[in-house]
Amino acid sequence: MKLAFLWHMHQPPYRDPLSGTHRLPWALFHSLKNYRQMALLTGKTGFPSTVNFVPCLLEQIREYAAGEALDPFEQALAKEPDLLTAADCELLRRVVPRSRATAPEALQLEALRSCFSPLDEPEMKTRDELLELKRTALRELLPAYGRLRANGLIELTTSPYYHPLLPAVCDLQGTAADNLPEAEFRRPEDALEQLVRGRAFFETVFGFAPDGLWPPEGAVSAEAVSAVVKAGFRYGVTDENVLRKSFPAAGGPEALLRPYCSSGLTLFFRNRALADLISFTYNSWPPAQAAEHLAALVAGESKPAPEDAVMVIALDGENPWGWYASNAVPFLEELFPRLLETEGVEPATLPECLRAAAGPADEIVISPGTWMGNFEKWIGHPAKNRDWELLAEARRVCGPSDEMLAAEASDWFWWAGEPGEEEFDRLFRSFLEAACKKAGRKEPV
Repeated sequence: MKLAFLWHMHQPPYRDPLSGTHRLPWALFHSLKNYRQMALLTGKTGFPSTVNFVPCLLEQIREYAAGEALDPFEQALAKEPDLLTAADCELLRRVVPRSRATAPEALQLEALRSCFSPLDEPEMKTRDELLELKRTALRELLPAYGRLRANGLIELTTSPYYHPLLPAVCDLQGTAADNLPEAEFRRPEDALEQLVRGRAFFETVFGFAPDGLWPPEGAVSAEAVSAVVKAGFRYGVTDENVLRKSFPAAGGPEALLRPYCSSGLTLFFRNRALADLISFTYNSWPPAQAAEHLAALVAGESKPAPEDAVMVIALDGENPWGWYASNAVPFLEELFPRLLETEGVEPATLPECLRAAAGPADEIVISPGTWMGNFEKWIGHPAKNRDWELLAEARRVCGPSDEMLAAEASDWFWWAGEPGEEEFDRLFRSFLEAACKKAGRKEPV
């Protein structure tokens, strides 16, 4: 049985279109701490996988690597300690919220060290050494992934440019969500533009047009799949609950161990239970015990499976690790070698799985769904519905634009109405305001 991991690397567009300033530091933070770590671990262990980069994240990584990002957090990291203001220190505490440091110099050094993986041994480096490592790591990050692909260790895939919820952009009403907004939103042309633009930008970064796609939030529908195919993609990955809804005759767990076809797109369906163990459970286990447990579960699935079976485990490539001791390095260093040595299991990239698949895949019609099952995390809450209505009105009045596409990002709707996450709402409204200003129209209120 082939085993394919997909790591989804994503951050929304944090650069405010009105001020040009990055409102949140997470693209920088995760680039240094987590995207770099996953590349280092791949090279160290030789464990193959598929890595999915969202184009708007790639854009931000390139901006930081070129030294062109206007980020107050990055500026606070680089300031002479005696010049740090109270506002600078507040920014630094975003990444070390439980810091007991009182002196600005100590807080700055703690924040710098927290930006790196234990693989970089940041506690051994001075402030100037860490700043130099930051510059070097950012410059080398994307080329490192290109080299890993050239060496056959990873495959690279992508997503629509600004990470929109594709079924909702195609047809908000067609998501069959509960408590739908009053305003209709149906922009299949925007969904296609996000896909085409994302694939083209990815090609400018890595030098090839990707065949594979992780749809944002694992969200798919029949109309979204058609747009994916039209944009030139050959295969994609979504969640197992979408298969259960779309093809009730799929049967038991073994139904997940092969690809299917929908409107010309080959679709893999991830094993949700195993992905959730990594994302939400193993962080509280001893690393060796967790790795042994997962390897045993995978081996158990492989024993009755046919030789051409494929198991897909897809999850975020950055968000889970902060909940683990030592940023999950001990766990992953235990897990990857165990899986490489597990009898009957062959870790592989998704293209390798495609080549090994025997015979034509069953044809299915995709029912709307996400990695969570339904759409309630993005649609239905009063704050979320208000944002959809603002987007619908702005898009109707102002027409298409890059800023309007950015306002379609799934993240704004995920965080809408969540206490303490108002920065996301401010970014959403900034993109709408910028789109309306470009069109010479008054922004929605």
